[in-house]
Formats: sequence, structure tokens, C-alpha cells
Amino acid sequence: MAGHPQETVVASVVEAQRSFYRSGVTRDPEFRRRALLKLRNAIRANGAAIEEALLTDLNKSPFEAYMTETGIVLSELSLHLKNIRKWSRPRRVPSPLALQPARSYVMPEPYGVVLIMAPWNYPVQLCLNPLIGALAAGNCVVLKPSAYAPATSRLIAELLGKIFPREYVAVVEGGRDANSALLEQKFDYIFFTGSVQVGRVVMRAAAEQLTPLTLELGGKSPTIIDATADIPMAARRIAFGKLLNAGQTCVAPDYVLISRAKKAEFVEAFRAALVDFFPDGDRDDYPRIISQRHYERLLSLLENQELLLGGLADPEHLMIEPTLLNEPALDSPVMQEEIFGPILPIISFDELDEAIDLVNSRPRPLALYLFTSDRSAETKVLRSCSFGGGCVNDTIMHLANPYLPFGGIGDSGLGAYHGKRSFDTFSHERSVLRQSRRIDLPVRYRPYKEKWLRVLKRLMR
Repeated sequence: MAGHPQETVVASVVEAQRSFYRSGVTRDPEFRRRALLKLRNAIRANGAAIEEALLTDLNKSPFEAYMTETGIVLSELSLHLKNIRKWSRPRRVPSPLALQPARSYVMPEPYGVVLIMAPWNYPVQLCLNPLIGALAAGNCVVLKPSAYAPATSRLIAELLGKIFPREYVAVVEGGRDANSALLEQKFDYIFFTGSVQVGRVVMRAAAEQLTPLTLELGGKSPTIIDATADIPMAARRIAFGKLLNAGQTCVAPDYVLISRAKKAEFVEAFRAALVDFFPDGDRDDYPRIISQRHYERLLSLLENQELLLGGLADPEHLMIEPTLLNEPALDSPVMQEEIFGPILPIISFDELDEAIDLVNSRPRPLALYLFTSDRSAETKVLRSCSFGGGCVNDTIMHLANPYLPFGGIGDSGLGAYHGKRSFDTFSHERSVLRQSRRIDLPVRYRPYKEKWLRVLKRLMR
């Protein structure tokens, strides 16, 4: 509500950042580069603290913390540091003959004051990767970590507070009140990662202010396994993608569509993969479900389902065993909502067209995974199905390539980032035409003449 203390604090932060941005300091590519170097040095110096925060919030092992969070951020930083000068330069583009002797340029400029709202499931990576792009492009940033990962939120606030002035980068902690206060402000760009439901709220708020935005959402990402697939490899790579962060990944395989002839083999291969992943059944470093509410929601998805594998739950530690479901009804809750946990429904098909039709009957997913040895099947699926991004014969790993843009389509998101695309996302591309002062052709001026029209038609056809 207007006048709420948090809203007053947020408003003062935004105003201070707007004043700092107008000073022009952030437009200097060298200033931006030094900022990214400070961030990289801080991350390297605080690696142990980052691991501890992720262990506290999600029980992530040091290996998984580095592989899926810190390492990805450092890779993104390296790419931006290497290219920031080049990306920041004006880019010459051709000028049509009718405009000669003009010169035309595209000049990237920062939007100004940017809001980044991050989720809890990868609370380091999904805070800092967008921040890198925003700072590289020359913006000031208000960063809102998720309150569901409080240890990581506090760490990020402290880490960034030590290296950046608040008028340049400010971290606003808190829950829904903080989110509401932020969305009341006028930002120049909003970058949101989270659920479809909250994404709609953010988009409505942005529309009220006519603020451009990027939405990184989610959805039910399918995995298709045809009759030619290498089943042991497919099971291992699907298990990897599904169990990463205990399935709490926006691009986790959400359900499997498998050739009926390969189903039994896949279940056994998946079981074997779990034995390899957890020697002697030790799951001490298996991530936990983020909250009691989310844990209970996942358990409710198992009701009235036939289990092929797993299903055990540990309420004390909020952990759910990797679980395979057999042929759930398409209108059941587990097939209607994004699972976001270690539960994997399996649905068999006889012809590949059946799988394609099922995928296309649903909202376009953030990711799609295909396992096949048949190039014609690969071509058919990629031409027939629309999705944000994905892999052939793997899962998740397209995210690890900073040269691939990452984003959704339709219900799964709006816009993309990673690598150069992050710089572009947080930049407005200004178009500038510089005309000669020496020559001033009379063609365009009144009074219009027939002979000049004939000239125009030759030049502009």
C-alpha cells in the first residue's frame, strides 16, 4: 500500500540509482569491466561461504554447487570480460542507395535502472547471471533474491554490499511485501525468473508502467525416447537431469514419452543408474525439497498413482526418493502442473507421431529432450515441436553453453539471455543515421516533382 515503510525504502533506493545512472558513469565500458572484475574476485574469494549457504538452504553438495551455480557464473563472467569492449562499440550497418552518402550505426545503450527478481532453486546462478548481463550493458540494478533461500539471500546481500555502492547495485531482501513494493516502482527494465503464476503478476505490473521485461518461467518439459535410442545412456542422462537439485529445476525432464517396446528396459536401466549414483544407498548429499509446503504438494501428486520405482519420503529432512510413475492419466494433477521434484511419469507410445501430438497439445515447454539414433526422427521432432531450448541425446546441458541463448516461448517465457544475449537483453539498440553536411540532394523536398519521383522509384525498388 502507498506509504508502506518498505515501499518508501525501495523508492529511495530506486531514486538514488536513477541519479547515479544519470551521472553517466556506468556508460563507460571500462567502468563496467572493473565492476565485473570485482564481482569475479568476490565470488572466487567466497567460494566456501557460497557452498555453505547452498548446503544450508538446499543441501547441495560442493560438487553440485560448483557445477550448477558458481562455475556457471564464473564462466559467464569470463565471457563478458573478454567481450565487453567489443559488444559496447557502435556497429556499422549498410545505408541504402537512396540515403547516400549517409552512414548508419546501431549503438547499444543501457536501459537505466533494472529490477532482477530471482528464484530459490538456483539462488546463486539465477541471481548473478542476469546481474552480469545487466552490469555489462551499463545499467544500475536492484536485485531481489528469494526469501525461500534465506542463507543464500543474506550471503548475496552481504557480498554485493561490500563491493558495490547501493546506488549502483542494491539487494532488497524479503518476501511478498518486498516483491509488491518493488513492483510499485517504475523501472526501466524487469528481469523475472520464477513460476508462470507469479510471472503473470509481474507482467501485469510491468504493463501498468509500460516497462519492457524478460520472463524466464517453466512448464512441463517432455523427454521423448524412440525405439532406436540407446536406453542405458538415455536412462543415465535422464536420471542426471531429473535428480539435479532433486528435480527442482525449471528445465528438468518433467515426463517421459517412450516407445512401448523400450519401456521395461528403460525402467531397469533407470534403476541401475540410481544404484550407480548412490553407492550403498547413501543419499546424504541429495538435495532437499525447499519447503514443507512444496514437499506436501509433491506427495499429493503421488496419490492414486502406480509406482514403478521409488516413492519413499523422509518428512524430517524433506527428501523424496527418485520416483517413476506408470502411465498416469493425462488429466491427473501430476500431468497438469509442473512437477518441480524427483517424480518422473512415464507414458508409452506406439508411433512417434503420438508423442509429437501429445507435446503439441500442451503449452509450449521451456525445454524438450529427444533420445534417438535416427536422424529422420530427430528432424521430424525438431521441425514439429516448439520449445524454448533442449538437447538431442542429453538433458539440461544446453544451459552450460554460454553461446546458446536460454529462454522460453509462450507460457514458458518471454525473451532470452546467457552470453552475448544477456548483454543484448539489457541493452537498448539505438539506431543512428549520420548524414553528410556537404551534399543535400533535392529529391525529398517540396514541391514534389515527377522527375524526382522517377528517381526515387529507381533508387527504392
